[in-house]
Amino acid sequence: MSISPARVAAFDILLRVDQHDAYASELLHAPDYAKLSSADHGLATELVMGVLRWRSMLDQRLADKSSLKLSRLDPEVLTSLRLAAYQLFYLDRVPEHAAVHEGVELVKRARKRSAVPFVNAVLRKLLSGSHGTAGAPIEQSATVAGLVVSAAHPPWLVERWAAAFGLPVTRQICNYDQQIPPVCVALRDPAIAEELESQGVRLAPGSLLTSARCVIAGDLTGTQLFRDGKVAIQDEASQLVALLVGEGSRILDCCAAPGGKTRLLAERNPEAAVVAVELHPHRARLLRKLVPARNVQVITADIRALPVAEPFDRVLVDVPCSGTGTLARNPEIKWRLRSEDIVDLKARQEAILQSALQRLAPAGKLVYATCSLEPEENQSVVESALSADSSLRLADIREQLRQLCSRGELAWKETDSLTSGRYLRTIPGVHPCDGFFAAILQRI
Repeated sequence: MSISPARVAAFDILLRVDQHDAYASELLHAPDYAKLSSADHGLATELVMGVLRWRSMLDQRLADKSSLKLSRLDPEVLTSLRLAAYQLFYLDRVPEHAAVHEGVELVKRARKRSAVPFVNAVLRKLLSGSHGTAGAPIEQSATVAGLVVSAAHPPWLVERWAAAFGLPVTRQICNYDQQIPPVCVALRDPAIAEELESQGVRLAPGSLLTSARCVIAGDLTGTQLFRDGKVAIQDEASQLVALLVGEGSRILDCCAAPGGKTRLLAERNPEAAVVAVELHPHRARLLRKLVPARNVQVITADIRALPVAEPFDRVLVDVPCSGTGTLARNPEIKWRLRSEDIVDLKARQEAILQSALQRLAPAGKLVYATCSLEPEENQSVVESALSADSSLRLADIREQLRQLCSRGELAWKETDSLTSGRYLRTIPGVHPCDGFFAAILQRI
């Protein structure tokens, strides 16, 4: 029996994520896997994301049955074991013999034949009582230690969130992280929505924004509209951050890739000159493809050395961050992020924000944003900028949300829950979206 294309794809993607710090969501939509059938692509996605979400729990189960420490195993061997264990513990529809057989075959395919007896032995030990024994429900975890185990999150991260948000909210965050997040798009053109519906993609209204739609059935990524870049997946909180920028005549979007916010800025400001800056050339090319609007100029540059002299009346600074608000979409972050990384990120974020502020015109408005839950990357960065420049003031985000409400753009009724003081603060599980932070700085 040959190995299914879905399991081969999942195996290769997981290895690249582990060995090259790649992102699973990007690899799953890479050209290498475009020829997978819809069913195979769906299974590959389930396997990749499932293994990444539940990795620590899978490793514990494997360690209990292994005669060798997992740290001693070759990456190919450990990846094969994780894939098979995920299917045994979490996928009732996968026959046990298929999970075990293909786990062994993947090891052979990776030219690790000497490990075949070991892999076969470990997997057969797992067979007894494997189905339906994944672990205690997350909502029943009454302690940080229990949540670490049941929710498959690193201890330091759960402890940090429990200190910042309390255990009940931390439980909601972890529970959200372990589920498949909603697939949302920004759709301001009814014709595109109608065309998607005609291709079998069923849409429902967004929870946060009236212009957002959530996919409830069908394969969005298989449509021609998606392949042509006319519609793109974008979390509702990410869309909301772009709306906070408002209207301007010259708009700067720093760190702009992949381009979802750039697209919204251009659509809402069709007469404005929008400059989208991206450091990495390949990401800048992808941005240009996603945002073909004529009023958008894509520049490949470091925002800290931007080759543009004119000031901007609107600036969006969505900085590179830890991404701890996006673990439902990027579960690999859990296993590669370290607490000391946050300190390094903060220094970089402060430098980027300072550079962006130098481009802000008098009376201009700048939106600083992250998809992080960590205060060092959020409030601390903003407070440092305010203390260093007396010409800046922190605007109250609640006023901007009220304006969105009055224009019928905000669907979420409990607007106060979206704020923390003068800041925007969405929390996964508390809100039906990724965790985003945003602050509005105005030049006096």
